Amino acid sequence: MEQNKLVKQYDEKLLAPQSGWFMLGMTILSFIVGIVLAIVGGAINRPGLIVLGVLILTALFTFLVSGFKIIKPNEALVLVLFGKYYGTIANEGFFWVNPFCTGFNPAATNEAAAKAEELPAKMQANAMMLASRKKISLKAMTLANEKQKVNDLEGNPIEIGVVVIWRIKDTAKAVFNVDNYSTYVSTQSDAAIRHVARQYPYDISDEGDEKSLRGSSLEIAEVLRKELQERVIIAGIEIIEARIAHLSYAPEIAAAMLQRQQAKAIIDARIKIVEGAVGMVEMALAKLSEKGIVELDNERKAAMVSNLLVVLCGNRDAQPIVNSGSIY
Repeated sequence: MEQNKLVKQYDEKLLAPQSGWFMLGMTILSFIVGIVLAIVGGAINRPGLIVLGVLILTALFTFLVSGFKIIKPNEALVLVLFGKYYGTIANEGFFWVNPFCTGFNPAATNEAAAKAEELPAKMQANAMMLASRKKISLKAMTLANEKQKVNDLEGNPIEIGVVVIWRIKDTAKAVFNVDNYSTYVSTQSDAAIRHVARQYPYDISDEGDEKSLRGSSLEIAEVLRKELQERVIIAGIEIIEARIAHLSYAPEIAAAMLQRQQAKAIIDARIKIVEGAVGMVEMALAKLSEKGIVELDNERKAAMVSNLLVVLCGNRDAQPIVNSGSIY
């Protein structure tokens, strides 16, 4: 797509960081060495050893500790080294990386800042602490967009809402190509549903089109998923499923469209009734003629057909009249 050319593309680079347990031992060892040097320096009155011990305790110990990272299942951490993309840790476990690397997740910072503005002052600090959690969730997430009013293929205003199940497939694209991948998915979902809804009628048209928003939910869902996938591929997002969760006519035409549907249903029902009645009349005349029960001329046949159609097509039960005399 054209939008892919507007930003620099990043490809995910998976890291295989060093185990954190080895470096944890080294950190503890440096801590012990720093204490021993400080104690020995003080005992033998050697200020140089004391300074060296303090430096090890403060600088080296702090340097080593800042490199530890814990990654939970279905989590990832995007690392940046001096402003450049360093790599992504996507494996669960306890690791140690270059302490100068920092986690990068602008979506967490933006969301926390937006929520902090709506919270009391006492809770704003907690909200901003959440922004420091730079890890990215790789779990499948659900987006339920609010209902929006659009026009279908025939120009009828309808209300439609979608549910999208998505996950992050490429962490580098998710954090570097867009500002907030969650907001980006939501915005593109609105645009995709508007585009798809304009291509299909709400219901099957009089021309007999097979696909409609109401009658072809599975086909429309797949079209919507593909449309949305093309829009969010720049952000490294995989659309697992996209379905219409709400579909109705807009309130201003809902009553009129309901009357239209009722009228159409009545007409279709009448057509079925007439077709069945004609078949029953034809069968009755054929059976009477075949078994020779009674001989009817054309005038009597017409009267019989008229009476049978009235009985079979009427809305009410027929009231029988017993004739004890001759029909002639």
